[in-house]
Amino acid sequence: MDKQQAVTEVINNRRSVRKYAERPVESEKIEAVLRAAMQAPSAGNQRPWEFLVVENRENLEKLASMSPYSKPVAGAAFALVLLSNHENLRFDGNWEQDMGAAAQNALLEIASQSLGAVWMAVWPEPERVKYVSDLFSLPENIKPFAVISAGYPQDDNANHFVDRYEADRVHFERY
Repeated sequence: MDKQQAVTEVINNRRSVRKYAERPVESEKIEAVLRAAMQAPSAGNQRPWEFLVVENRENLEKLASMSPYSKPVAGAAFALVLLSNHENLRFDGNWEQDMGAAAQNALLEIASQSLGAVWMAVWPEPERVKYVSDLFSLPENIKPFAVISAGYPQDDNANHFVDRYEADRVHFERY
């Protein structure tokens, strides 16, 4: 398989994985995920991202209480909390796009490592922002954007291809 086919396979096979095997993820794989996230495009190269890696079981369980949708964090091998540093933003209206690109890069790298993950929004929900900020004692200039729970998927919850292409959503030249 050539490099382009491998990239296409990762994109097509990535799914939201919410159940994980009880197995730690190697530190090299976590670093690869962080490196991929930091390679994301960013408005004016402002790169507002910072990351909090959570592996401690007690902290994962606390983070799982962020919202009704964050329960998968409790069973994850690790969670990646995506943070935006607002201290020196040059393009304040674009930080969410920057963070979304970093999240997508992280998710694709996770899938390429034969891991599973699910993205859970923090921003712009005020109660979630407060919960994560308080839980990790974040300074005022650091805004939590999202949480990605990750780990080795349980056998019945692995990444696999589902064709989601819908031709009727594609328009050429005009709507």
